[in-house]
Amino acid sequence: MSAPQSRLLTGVRILDLTSVIMGPYATHMLADLGADVIKIEAPSGDTARLHPPFGAPGITGAFLNLNRNKRSVVLDLKSPAGKRALDKLLETADVIVHNLRAPVMKRLGFGYDRCRAIKPDIIYCAAYGFGADGPYGPKPAYDDLIQAASGFAALSIPITDAPSYAPSVICDKISGLAISNAILAGLFDRQRTGEGQEIEVPMFETAIEFNLMETFAGAAFEPPLGKPGYARIQVRERKPFRTADGFACIMPYSDKNWQDFFAFIERHDLVGDTRFLLLSERSSWFPFLYGLIAEAAPLHTTDEWIAFCDEANIPCMPVIDLADIGDDPHVKAVKLFETVEHPHAGKYHSIRRPASYSAAPFELRYHAPMLGQHSREVLVEAGLTESEISDALCGSDTKVPDTQTL
Repeated sequence: MSAPQSRLLTGVRILDLTSVIMGPYATHMLADLGADVIKIEAPSGDTARLHPPFGAPGITGAFLNLNRNKRSVVLDLKSPAGKRALDKLLETADVIVHNLRAPVMKRLGFGYDRCRAIKPDIIYCAAYGFGADGPYGPKPAYDDLIQAASGFAALSIPITDAPSYAPSVICDKISGLAISNAILAGLFDRQRTGEGQEIEVPMFETAIEFNLMETFAGAAFEPPLGKPGYARIQVRERKPFRTADGFACIMPYSDKNWQDFFAFIERHDLVGDTRFLLLSERSSWFPFLYGLIAEAAPLHTTDEWIAFCDEANIPCMPVIDLADIGDDPHVKAVKLFETVEHPHAGKYHSIRRPASYSAAPFELRYHAPMLGQHSREVLVEAGLTESEISDALCGSDTKVPDTQTL
């Protein structure tokens, strides 16, 4: 574990009242930039701690990297002592972020107005499923729900004749990116103006914008010039292609790429064909073109395709299983993974921050915390007395470990 450097977000304190994936992914990125992220957990802990397999109690495979570089504090925010402790922490904070619905936060006594009264320049970020002012505002929200409602699941209908969910919590993670960006912008604005503000980041609206960047197409115009959708992507023939010994993405894209591809597969009749010379003409022929790739792909091994495509500057990569990603030569060369040892969960694969800063190398300051591991430490830093700390911690049902023994 390395000593912290005074760069990027060092010195910024974030009270993180989020759980599961969306909010923790946002604060994961901010923690990796050096922010002091205090993970406020109920006595029962973040539910992300409950999905096996476990390396230690409450430390799952998904939890390890998502919650590294954070400190865990257990507070029962329904108790007067827990509320008083969070009030004291607010006095020391730059940011508070939560993913509870607005009425819940207000009932707990931590709506924006009250938090601002305690810390006038606080950046208060509320991460909701749906914008609080709309009719869906009270609804609970999970990734599947947002994939369905935002149009994401329907994108597969032209391909499979049915909507489908992506096998990843894609809406949670893009919303996490939006939350981290929003918080950074709020901090930058405060640096210039000295003023805090309330920020709302709704999953539903964020996912709709994300989906429509390329799929708005002709529907962006009024009156519409066509239906929503991206012609190249929403065809059945677009897929990883079966080669002689596996699967690969073989992706001629530019005008020259396609001419070189036609020559390689010995379809000389298509070289110079005006239907395929320019993207504006090719765009209506993607089912046919991808069908050509599907026919040609099994005639060569994946390595042979990569060799040809690299020489011709055609995008091409093998399909790599997640179980094998750590053995990829590029991944090894850039040292994306490092095997480190958690004091309770044992050895694990740490994924470094992908973004590199010349003046601020990635630092693993804290492993993912045990539930309540830093409660006493953080509350002492916030200036609570021993009596106040005892009151705040005795209301929790969890046994809060002493950091000196960890």
